[in-house]
Amino acid sequence: MKVTVNRKAHFNAAHRLYRKDWSFEKNDAIFGLCNNPNFHGHNYELIASVTGDIDPETGYVIDVKILKDIIKSEVEDAFDHKNLNVEVPEFQDLNPTAENIAVVIYNKVKAKLDSKFQLEITLYETPRNFVTYSGE
Repeated sequence: MKVTVNRKAHFNAAHRLYRKDWSFEKNDAIFGLCNNPNFHGHNYELIASVTGDIDPETGYVIDVKILKDIIKSEVEDAFDHKNLNVEVPEFQDLNPTAENIAVVIYNKVKAKLDSKFQLEITLYETPRNFVTYSGE
């Protein structure tokens, strides 16, 4: 029987959406206010969902403390109060859109989980704008 365990977290980060190989005008036309050369920030909300079988011995799918510690080290410590474009290596050559941030988070968390688990990442950039990624 498969059950999904969810853990919520948050981080605050700045970013700028732009492509280095495009002119300012093209970046402005595509990304608008998000192309601000001085960056802008978001209060990101994260939901990490881990699906697996219930362990008959513990009654857990995963110990939530393990998931909490992975999120803290791989996401919160790495992204919180950072300029994603400047301070986070994964975004040196990757536009830090919500979509790309979700994929990066997925890859970082998935690498620390037992391979028996399925993972889905839901990332809220604003209360009304969010993306979901499950490795496909």
